[in-house]
Amino acid sequence: MHQTEGRKRVIVERVLPELDAGRFPVKRVVGDELLVEADVFADGHDLLGAMLLYRREGETTWDEVRMLEGTNDRWRGSFSLETIGRYEYTVEGWVDHFQSWRRDLRKRLSAEQNVAVQLLIGLELLSAAIDRSPEPVCQLLSRFRDQVTASTDDAGRSALFLNARLAELADRAPDRALATRYARVLIVEVERTKARFSTWYELFPRSASPLAGKHGTFRDVERLLPRISRMGFDVLYLPPIHPIGRTFRKGKNNAPIAEEDDVGSPWAIGAAEGGHTAIHPELGTLNDFRRLLKSASSLNIEVAMDIAFQSSPDHPAVTRHPEWFRKLPDGSIQYAENPPKTYQDIYPFYFESEEWSPLWEELASVIRYWLEQGVSIFRIDNPHTKPLPFWEWLITVIRKEHPGVIFLAEAFTRPKIMNYLAKAGFSQSYTYFTWRNTKRELTSYFTELTTTELAEYFRPNAWPNTPDILPEHLQYGRRAMFMVRLLLAATLSSNYGIYGPSYELLDHEPRATGTEEYLNSEKYELRSWKLDSEDSLEEFIARVNRIRRENPALQRNETLLFHETDNEEVICFSKRDATGNVIVAAINLDVHNPQTATLHLPLEELGLETTQSYQVHDLLTGARFIWQGERNAVTLQPASLPARLFRIRRKMKSEHDFDYFA
Repeated sequence: MHQTEGRKRVIVERVLPELDAGRFPVKRVVGDELLVEADVFADGHDLLGAMLLYRREGETTWDEVRMLEGTNDRWRGSFSLETIGRYEYTVEGWVDHFQSWRRDLRKRLSAEQNVAVQLLIGLELLSAAIDRSPEPVCQLLSRFRDQVTASTDDAGRSALFLNARLAELADRAPDRALATRYARVLIVEVERTKARFSTWYELFPRSASPLAGKHGTFRDVERLLPRISRMGFDVLYLPPIHPIGRTFRKGKNNAPIAEEDDVGSPWAIGAAEGGHTAIHPELGTLNDFRRLLKSASSLNIEVAMDIAFQSSPDHPAVTRHPEWFRKLPDGSIQYAENPPKTYQDIYPFYFESEEWSPLWEELASVIRYWLEQGVSIFRIDNPHTKPLPFWEWLITVIRKEHPGVIFLAEAFTRPKIMNYLAKAGFSQSYTYFTWRNTKRELTSYFTELTTTELAEYFRPNAWPNTPDILPEHLQYGRRAMFMVRLLLAATLSSNYGIYGPSYELLDHEPRATGTEEYLNSEKYELRSWKLDSEDSLEEFIARVNRIRRENPALQRNETLLFHETDNEEVICFSKRDATGNVIVAAINLDVHNPQTATLHLPLEELGLETTQSYQVHDLLTGARFIWQGERNAVTLQPASLPARLFRIRRKMKSEHDFDYFA
């Protein structure tokens, strides 16, 4: 088969970033530069040109950026992502006949060859450039042509053709009639900055009352907002706030039979009072919820809602739309189960129903409803138990209407499914961090997240605990372990969260040995928290979150770099940003014993002179040290502070000619 235009000689391939042959967009946030690379080459020895084309999705004309050639036919270019939404981009390459001719003219002159005919060719190429150039480039090139034709000798003409100004003008209108464009148009999804950097705090509103045993309200949550703000959280995540069903309601500690006063699981959504667009009456009214959103916003906190697409047996949809649920041969409705676990208080939606399309539309309307109330962040419960095409459709549809919406995927499942959910559009994703404990596990996992293709689309949100997960290390590690896990989450990942007040109050008792379930789990009962406890990590958490806010290096993941230590119990890593902000973390993973380690810091990679001393400022204690060279020792005491967070300060000369650290 012959191609349509056989004179197109340039090959354009291996364009990056590109995800699944352009099937999915890569991800960035507003204000980023998208760096694009491509292999651009052709037969022979002609010089080539390459252009990066980009535009907002829906626009018909392209903006262009000239790409620069690197080594081995690899070209690079970038453009700024100035607004939220989707951008399209691709690459075009062409043979640059005029610049190739100029290069060869220079070689011929060096060899003292006769160039009379070559100058005539150059004049033809220059005339063609004039014909395709816009004003005022056309006028400027015409002046060069006039000077060439007026010149009386080859040496003068050659000098004019080799003028650098002429080369620059010709580059503004290269001959791209036979250019090759990359076969695919690629997409980058641009989200707001909070998709990349956020600090989450999970809170059950019904446990927010200051009176033990009394059901909390939105007004009670409002009272806690200043504390949450002081701790440095900018996202307050609420489990489902909807009416809770009574049929098969679970009792305390997940008992299969509830007592009369048991409050049930918030994830058993729906009762006589309504379903996914209703509010549990004991929490307050819709106006109370709107007031909470407004009060939180005044403290720069966004409220994130939990969206669990499932129902209790009492949900209005069960009777109004029985076709959305799976009916068993005995006439009963299939409840949720993950054998041997059973959840009789929850009915999953039946996505293989003949009426799947109206179901999809109904669920999209739930998101739209809460967006109308002012919510713009959604934590999606168990998205891996719903069809993956559904999420791709839903997120795409919602984002077209509300580009600033953020979706967090709560999916602890197989890697390919977690990854696909991120590709399908989820802004952030839960991770396996909760179960990565050793130095080798942490290094391997976060290296994968930040240096492989995953970094183009999978934004980790690291959680040390959740209401569903009390990991074994928190059951036995006590205070030092809680500090270590929080530090790891908050510094390895630019997005992280905790389930509180459980976390800051060191809640560590399991329901039974060998399980990851909390004793007296807040999922099934009201809890009363002693927020003024002397053992609380509140101040420590506030300090860590303040460090995150003040150091832009910790607000991104792509510069994460692990460093060598001579002690397997001490993990060391750094992050840096373009402004020169450099943070180095040294954390003792042995929470029972002091550990000393020599850190090996690659100074050149961190932007430091290898021969100069430099200051390290421990942001956790305030202490400052002068280090020199790549190897320096630290001692980490779990009983007091099992870690150090150093900000590296370079030694510089001031205008008054004395040394200082900047």
